[in-house]
Amino acid sequence: ETTQSGHSAPTMTTPTSTSSTPFHDALHTTYITTLGDKLDSPTSYEGAVTEHLRVSGVYWSLAAISLLRSPEEVDALMGLTRPLIRPSESGTPKESRPAIVDWVFDCYDPRTGGFGGNCSQRQHPQRLARQPPTDNDQNQRQFLLNDETPCPHDGHLLYTLSALQILAIAGKLNDPRLDKPAIAAFISSLQNEDGSFSGDEWGEVDTRFSYCALSSLALLGCLPLPNDDKDEEGNDGCDDKHKEAIKPVIDIKKAVSYILSCRNFDGGFGSIPGAESHAGQVFCCIGALSIAHSLHLLNDENNDTDPKNTHGGNASPGGRAGADLLSWWLAERQCDSGGLNGRPEKQADVCYSWWILSALSIMGRVDWINRK
Repeated sequence: ETTQSGHSAPTMTTPTSTSSTPFHDALHTTYITTLGDKLDSPTSYEGAVTEHLRVSGVYWSLAAISLLRSPEEVDALMGLTRPLIRPSESGTPKESRPAIVDWVFDCYDPRTGGFGGNCSQRQHPQRLARQPPTDNDQNQRQFLLNDETPCPHDGHLLYTLSALQILAIAGKLNDPRLDKPAIAAFISSLQNEDGSFSGDEWGEVDTRFSYCALSSLALLGCLPLPNDDKDEEGNDGCDDKHKEAIKPVIDIKKAVSYILSCRNFDGGFGSIPGAESHAGQVFCCIGALSIAHSLHLLNDENNDTDPKNTHGGNASPGGRAGADLLSWWLAERQCDSGGLNGRPEKQADVCYSWWILSALSIMGRVDWINRK
């Protein structure tokens, strides 16, 4: 069996010792490589309702297929760094889609400094048709109708991180088109006084955005470390090339303090202080703390991140029980089927296998669940 680009692919891998279920390698690859065409179809309902988050969808697709194929095969199958070439009806090679990396840069929003979830034609004909007549002549109107300059969606932290992750997979974080100071300034502008982050200029706050902010800055090479510490190699967390251009960045102490204020009595984390513990939020908070070199604060008996309860959260567990209590809460998410749910009394969902196993892996406690 071969994939669309002619690369050979096994029909399935050999079952592991812990499972008799085969892994259909080739089917996964085919699904991923054909998904874009299906979503781009003008009759695709799924494509229409996910159009606003396409950058994140592309990242997840690339991350998945990168686990199955070599970097060279991923580039050929997905068109990551070069246009995707497919045979035309006549059999001659034909470019069917620009390189994903080029499309990602089309999604950059210079107005905000962040990446949007997609880009579209600058002036859609239906949009222009609804505009009232102006003093501009018909020639200018026709020029706007024919203008196919990519128009990015508004910048958002979610899609900024996904865009940077795509560029990281492609080895393009040093692409001259990447305006690191502007992106860092965009992220900095979204940090609130209490240390939290808004997703965009409209102000929604969520611990997902804290993770996106810290992860994005880490990928850019300009994440400040807490207490102005240096890591084991003597680095202070900021790329020398951009150190002077990207300041101020964020208040890392407040960012960490806010994340810890979202911890609940059961050990889990919510989207904001006092919100219900949720496995997806747990991953975001644990991931962010790890990136910020602050994971040890889960077990810090003297850690009082919010002594006056200014964030309005629940009393959070401290001391040695911190990480253990959280890990136990995560382990309890395993259902009879072996799958994992995101909250108590919910059905298992494979997405939580990712969030929970990732969080447990960061804390070194994957063995707390039944692997079989």
